[in-house]
Amino acid sequence: MKKIYVISSALILLGILAGISFFLIRDANAKIPPTITLTTQNNDSYRFGDNHKKLKLVEFVYTHCPDICPTTTQKMVALKNKLQKTGVYGKDIQFLTISIDPYRDTPEVMKKYMNSFGISNDGNWVFLTGSHASIKSDLKKIKEAASSLQFQYKDPGNGFFIHSTFTFLLDENNKFIKKFPMGEQFNEQEVYDYISKQL
Repeated sequence: MKKIYVISSALILLGILAGISFFLIRDANAKIPPTITLTTQNNDSYRFGDNHKKLKLVEFVYTHCPDICPTTTQKMVALKNKLQKTGVYGKDIQFLTISIDPYRDTPEVMKKYMNSFGISNDGNWVFLTGSHASIKSDLKKIKEAASSLQFQYKDPGNGFFIHSTFTFLLDENNKFIKKFPMGEQFNEQEVYDYISKQL
């Protein structure tokens, strides 16, 4: 009986370890495909495979979000200010905000969202959405970019999205490095310290 208990416990432990290993390997290999091209707040094209050789901190939001999205953006503004003081913001790291609601979040709406947080339109923090001329294909591109980082979202039909609650740090080739919580759990000092170690 004791032997069966030991074997069962060992099998359960192996299963847990295998599950953890799967998620670690999956995250380590996550990368936004270089072919994905989206539209910026300035109606310009942003292609992930172009020469954006900087670390990237990525948040997925929708501008009608009543809580966690604007809270995350506000905390990222505080992080930006810390990184500006050391001269790495814009030089070594770029921020990306990607809308999961491109129907409503037009480039103009994304620009208003950016301006509401006092974010300079200087190319160091890029707000990405779809173009209404190609909205269906752009929806797929946004979904592909989100899925590549295991960020899940869904509109239940009332306009208030259910979505994952992580931001993502990517390397110069858009490959996953680490994820951080969104909203009140986003600790800008912790993220600042981690980014500083990568530079």
